[in-house]
Amino acid sequence: MDGPASAAGADQDKARGMTIHLHEGDLPDGLSFGASVAIDSETMGLKLRRDDLCVVQLSAGDGDAHLVRLKRPGYDAPNLKRLLEDPAVLKIFHFGRFDIAMFALHLQVVCRPVYCTKIASKIARTYTDRHGLKDVMRELLGIELSKAQQSSDWGAAKLSPEQEAYAASDVLNLHALKAKLDIMLEREDRMQFAAACFAFLPVRAQLDLAGWEDADIFAHS
Repeated sequence: MDGPASAAGADQDKARGMTIHLHEGDLPDGLSFGASVAIDSETMGLKLRRDDLCVVQLSAGDGDAHLVRLKRPGYDAPNLKRLLEDPAVLKIFHFGRFDIAMFALHLQVVCRPVYCTKIASKIARTYTDRHGLKDVMRELLGIELSKAQQSSDWGAAKLSPEQEAYAASDVLNLHALKAKLDIMLEREDRMQFAAACFAFLPVRAQLDLAGWEDADIFAHS
């Protein structure tokens, strides 16, 4: 399926200033996101080797969201995989550590270069301990995100309009959020720390998959 999932859902999405495109199995041929793409994923749970990767959502920050409902267990998605590995396209995440590990496990790709707005927030916004996407979006962009569908069944045969809207909302504004966080990082002279953490993130994801997910490898003990 390519295009808004339902007439009612399309009307609601248009009112929110976004268009959702649902793709079965892979991104369509020839689709370009430019030099940077916001990415998130939906899974059956938060255990890396127990829970399947179900949906990947992407946006160029232009008001359009592309949702890929993956075909399990084969995960044959060559266009998506090519994009994730493209060295010329920056991939923007919020808590990319989990998504990057999921992509490595199920799609067999090493996703880079990457940017993580959660890491950027932790380095720039040291005046708070609230670094969840909902909190950061509210403060920096004045956008309220609903998390009502976060724990819904993403492996269902058909996604509901509410699930589609939720998935889209997580990527539509990551470009704008990155811009705000970059200003703060530059102002506080911390961009170099953030860049180094972003570069390490694919390695951190590989460590998670190799069994070090609960260990602080930099701790003394």
